[in-house]
Amino acid sequence: MEHERVFRCIEEKKDAYLRFWEDVAALESPTDDKARVDAVGDYFARAAAEKGWRVETDVEKTAGNAICITSHPEAAGVPVAFSGHMDTVHPVGSFGSPAVRRENGRLYGPGVTDCKGGVVAAFLAMDALDACGFSARPLKLILQSDEETSSLQSAKHTVAFMLEKARDCAAFLNCEPQEDAVILARKGILRYRLVIHGKSVHSSECPNGVNALAEAAHKILELEKMKDTDGLTCSCNVIAAGDKANVVPALCTFVVDIRFVTAEQRARAQETVRKVAARSFIAGSRCEAELLSERVAMEPCERNRALLERLNAAFAKAGLPALSSKTAVSGSDAADIASAGIPCLDGFGVLGGRIHSHEEYAEIPSLAESARRLAAAALYL
Repeated sequence: MEHERVFRCIEEKKDAYLRFWEDVAALESPTDDKARVDAVGDYFARAAAEKGWRVETDVEKTAGNAICITSHPEAAGVPVAFSGHMDTVHPVGSFGSPAVRRENGRLYGPGVTDCKGGVVAAFLAMDALDACGFSARPLKLILQSDEETSSLQSAKHTVAFMLEKARDCAAFLNCEPQEDAVILARKGILRYRLVIHGKSVHSSECPNGVNALAEAAHKILELEKMKDTDGLTCSCNVIAAGDKANVVPALCTFVVDIRFVTAEQRARAQETVRKVAARSFIAGSRCEAELLSERVAMEPCERNRALLERLNAAFAKAGLPALSSKTAVSGSDAADIASAGIPCLDGFGVLGGRIHSHEEYAEIPSLAESARRLAAAALYL
């Protein structure tokens, strides 16, 4: 199978897949709305079934269903997996009506870049390969349903499904948005909720009270000392505190977001949170700390560096430019895949900007560009 024919097929199909992309993005799918996330999954599942591809569904009670689509499941070659997530971050209606629009070579809308564009690019690559008679190996498209919350909705069940379907793959290419280089490593994430309890009194008697907001301020300053030059970061956001002008607040809640590069940093951060939560800076206060969500770090490793070398050789064979590598500050499902020992790289989706904002956009030509890279990987890895 020569790549030229497949690339021509991608060009022929790209306009139809632009409409496909618009349809998928218009199906607004906040992570916590199972029915709407499932509507996106059903859209992909129907399209795959029409092509005769195998569709496997991981049925979830509280999260959207994760899906694995496989073309040529009985092929002799070692499978390659593509992946992306179907959930988005904003409430339904946040983008107005219509939610999706084209403008000056860009597509605007919820999740057009993160991460529905990448999923559509993978589907396009698989379709073009299929249309050109490619059957050398199974190709898998694994669709995550609660990535934006580090799989909190499913209690990591969707991650377990992804791992199960990817274990036998020669490569796992995650279709998160393109950056200026392929992503070889990503930071891990810890999120805690701290609830501070004090004692409420009239403001005129403040010496007799215990100001929960002031205690929270002390804790936040202590937690933010975790920031270092090796990439460990910490940010805190107060989400609830006293709201009466003449009352010392007895309750304050804040969330701490920690990003780490290594397992050692993760352990250090966890211990710091434990100690800060246990310490009372203001006598009479107490604190409860709850782990909201966590994601392991995708640490650089030789296995993934070797995959990048093989990919760049495949791209050279297909006449595509080589990719350099970088570390990303945000998390993704690629971290769990890489931690399981599966060769994995990230950042093979579409190019865009203003992700997680109401002006999220994707560069329309990058859909075909991404599909060509994924097709070349399938052909020549």
